[in-house]
Amino acid sequence: MSTADPHTGIDWEDAFANADHIPGGDSFPAIWEQRAHAFRDSWPHVETDIPYGGSARERLDLFRPEGLIKGLVVFVHGGYWMRMHKGLWSDLAAGPLAHGWAVAMPSYTLAPEARIAEITQQIGAAITMAAGMIDGPIRLSGHSAGGHLVTRMICAEGPLPSPVSDRIARVVSISGVHDLRPVRLHSMNETLGIDDGEAMSESSVLLEPLSGKSVICWTGALERPEFLRQSQCLTEAWQGKANMSPAVYEPNRHHFDVVDGLKDPAHPLTQALLD
Repeated sequence: MSTADPHTGIDWEDAFANADHIPGGDSFPAIWEQRAHAFRDSWPHVETDIPYGGSARERLDLFRPEGLIKGLVVFVHGGYWMRMHKGLWSDLAAGPLAHGWAVAMPSYTLAPEARIAEITQQIGAAITMAAGMIDGPIRLSGHSAGGHLVTRMICAEGPLPSPVSDRIARVVSISGVHDLRPVRLHSMNETLGIDDGEAMSESSVLLEPLSGKSVICWTGALERPEFLRQSQCLTEAWQGKANMSPAVYEPNRHHFDVVDGLKDPAHPLTQALLD
């Protein structure tokens, strides 16, 4: 039986199903955890599980570079707001660290324990905490749901205090979900519980960005069409409102490996975040 939307012909279950369209997709979380654990063990300047709030998952890891610190990068993980944790992504700090940037990686309370609006507030608190620990400019990046959360930080109605948001010059959303309305049509919304009001108030594509921010939407060219659309949608919606670069569709990358460029100091993704 078809699950396609009768109005659009789009099968929303399939549209957001990344692992089903990536060879060996189910094996990636174990690979991520192994790589991240090895990196944490090898990096001498890391503080883990720094509390930024009162709940169990309101914790962040902070990696400091060798020598002088140029500024702060915050990377927010994905998992459709209901899976994953900061400990899967530690090795993505390698690229920014090599350029002298400190890197903070927060976890957050997952749905259904927290609504997306609450997660937005938690990430704002995490960035504010990290900004108090590291001086200098701030760069934000996040993957998938994390890509949504970092663009949400620079919306006019955002959770960050002005002294923190004023330090943010660039945001790179990697495979971000910026329009939450289609997510309501997927079975995951039984967990997320997004209603009409939250879809409007938490979709970055429907909100006004703060002025003067440089924003890049970065997606793997081999990703599901919906993720390509999401990146282009925000790029067009914020054109002329933010310093919006053209959307990047990195060749030969899919949803699960498009973040890997952050591990390489010379990779264009790292350069786009830090330049």
